[in-house]
Amino acid sequence: MQQEFPAGARGSHHAVLPLDGLVVLDMSQFLSGPYCSLRLLDFGARVIKIERPQGGDLSRSLYLSDTEIGGDSTIFHAINRGKESLAIDLKNPADLAALRTLLTKADVVIQNFRPGVIERLGLDYASVRAINPRVVYASITGYGNEGPWAGRPGQDLLAQSRSGVMWLNGDETQEPVPFGLAIADMLAGAAAAQGILAALVRRGITGLGSHVETSLLEALVDFQFEVLTTFLNDGERMPRRSSLRSAHAYLAAPYGVYPTRDGFLAIAMTPIAKLADLLDIAELAPYRDDPKSWFGARDEIKAIIAARVATETCDHWLAILEPADIWCAKVLAWPELLHSEGFKVLDMLQTVQREDDVAIRTTRSPLRFDGVRPQVMRAAPRIGEHTGAIRREFGL
Repeated sequence: MQQEFPAGARGSHHAVLPLDGLVVLDMSQFLSGPYCSLRLLDFGARVIKIERPQGGDLSRSLYLSDTEIGGDSTIFHAINRGKESLAIDLKNPADLAALRTLLTKADVVIQNFRPGVIERLGLDYASVRAINPRVVYASITGYGNEGPWAGRPGQDLLAQSRSGVMWLNGDETQEPVPFGLAIADMLAGAAAAQGILAALVRRGITGLGSHVETSLLEALVDFQFEVLTTFLNDGERMPRRSSLRSAHAYLAAPYGVYPTRDGFLAIAMTPIAKLADLLDIAELAPYRDDPKSWFGARDEIKAIIAARVATETCDHWLAILEPADIWCAKVLAWPELLHSEGFKVLDMLQTVQREDDVAIRTTRSPLRFDGVRPQVMRAAPRIGEHTGAIRREFGL
C-alpha cells in the first residue's frame, strides 16, 4: 500500500534494519512505554503514537527546565523523535472503532494505562488478540495487576521509593537518596522492548502473538539482582553504605570518588598495597596485606586516600595510575564529555527537524547494526500531525 507521509516522516536509515516493515501502535504516554517504542523505532519499526486530540501525551508539558521547542517539552521531543501521531478520542465511538480497525493491522501494541482502564476501553490483550491473533501486545504497569499497590500511581520516584534502591545511594549518614534519572521508567521500557523482540521471534516460528508484561517495580528489582542476591543469601543483612566517598554499598575501599585540586577522580577496585605504593601513602601500611580491612575499615582507608589525592590535579594522578593499569577515571560534567574525543568518535548526537522549522539536538540509538548506527532525521510529531494520512492509508 502506498504511504502518503511527508518525505522523511519515518526517518532516514543507512541500512535495512531488523524491524523494517513492522507497525507499532503506541497507546502509552509519559516515559516507560514511549521509551520502549523509541527503541523499536531505532530498530527500524514504524511507530504510530495514539494521542488525545486535546493536549496529547501528558509528557508534552512535562518540563525538565523552562525550555520549550515548538510548544512541547524537550523530554517529549527526546523520547518521541521520528514517530507519527494519530489523534484518537477514546470517548468517541467512531474514533474507538477506527482504532480497533488499526489494531487489526498492527504488529506490536504498547500500553501503560493503570490496571483496569484498558479493559474498560475494550482494548486489553484478550480483546485485541480476538481480532488480531498475531499481535505482540506489551503492558507496562507500576506494580503489576494484583496486590495492594496495583492501583497506585506508577510514577518513577514512587516506584524507586518502594523498591529499596534509594538505600544504595549516597553515604551511610544520608537519608534515602533517589537516582537523579527516571530509572524505573527507562528500565521498564527497555525490559518491555526485550520482551517484544523475544515475542516477535516466537511469532516468526509459531505465527502466534504474545502478551508481554512488566512493571516499574519489577524492572527495579531486576536492576538490583546482584545486591539482592547477596542480601538473600547473607542472612538478610542490610548493606551498610560507606560514610565517606560511598559509591557502592557492598564494595571495599578504595571504591569511590575523590576530590582533587581541580576536579574529581573515580577509583574502582584496586589492591590497597599497590595504590599505597603508587600514591606514596605511608599511612596505608597497616592495611596493605589485610584484605578484610579494606571493607571493615573502608572509611578510614578512604579518608587517608582522599587526603592524599586532594593535593594534586586529576591529570597528575591519571599520569601515574593509568600506566599502572589502575581502574580510574576523571569525573566529567556534560560539557567536558561532549568535547572529549572519546565521546565524539561514538557519533551519538544528531539534530532532528520538522517542517514547521522545529529543530532539536538530541541523542541517537546506542546500538549499531552491521557497523551502522540507525539515524532518524525527523523530530517528534505535532498532536495528530499524521491523522489524515494514517486514516487514508489504513481505511479508518
